[in-house]
Amino acid sequence: MSVRLIALDIDGTLLNSSQELPDANRAALSRASGRGVEIALVTGRRFDFAMLVADKLDLPLTMIASNGAVIRSTAGQTHLRQLLPAATAKKVLQHTRQWRDGAAVIFDRPGSPQIMLENFAPDDSVRYWYYTRNKAYIGMADSLESCVTEEPLQVLFSGTVARMREVETALRGLPFAGEYAIAATVYEQKDFTMIDVVHPDVSKQAALATWAGQRGIPRAEIMAIGDNHNDLGMLSFAGTPVVMGNCVPELKKFGWHETGTNDEAGVASAIEHFVLSEAASCV
Repeated sequence: MSVRLIALDIDGTLLNSSQELPDANRAALSRASGRGVEIALVTGRRFDFAMLVADKLDLPLTMIASNGAVIRSTAGQTHLRQLLPAATAKKVLQHTRQWRDGAAVIFDRPGSPQIMLENFAPDDSVRYWYYTRNKAYIGMADSLESCVTEEPLQVLFSGTVARMREVETALRGLPFAGEYAIAATVYEQKDFTMIDVVHPDVSKQAALATWAGQRGIPRAEIMAIGDNHNDLGMLSFAGTPVVMGNCVPELKKFGWHETGTNDEAGVASAIEHFVLSEAASCV
């Protein structure tokens, strides 16, 4: 069956390792959109942060942000929003104090602050890239618990791979672990990991399934492209799962199609192979 929906991760997939959008990816997505294929950016990024990439594409898009907590149009119309209960967020923070230097609470609200921190180190090389691109949305709190006066999108932990493994192990072992879900994004080469604690029903897979159902698009007609642990669910759901050449080793165990790396415009290659060449053969 032909592909009617492309579900596309951003970091490590659509963007290259310099966080740039390759011209080949932009051109392939434009051609696919011109043939009537729907495109959804499915990302761990907040909506506003993801829109920095969407604006460069200048195409009709659906934004599935915050690992599936939000489905929103590029114009800002919200189709789905699932927030982490405030009580759960506070309990998570109270049980992870030893990793507080890498913690943040993220809210889905207009303007600033959307990202609340207890401390901010301008010379923190591990988080420098994220901080500098989101500084307009960052606010400071005496304690993160005190800022949870409304339901957040997520509690975020970031830091070295080893330190975040400690956080993930601790989170999975808490007695109330059923009150939340965990999404991990790991960059071994950069020695950097992000752990998102979200509503228990939130995942990229669940959001993609919801959106596809609303659009009347069966799984067989969805292609998903991703590179990291938090993409596993949506790749498993899609009829055509494609992993990047630079993906984490765990994703290569399933025998899915492997395209080029993000520095080789692997997204463009996958779209050409599974979408454009098929469509061209049907003309």
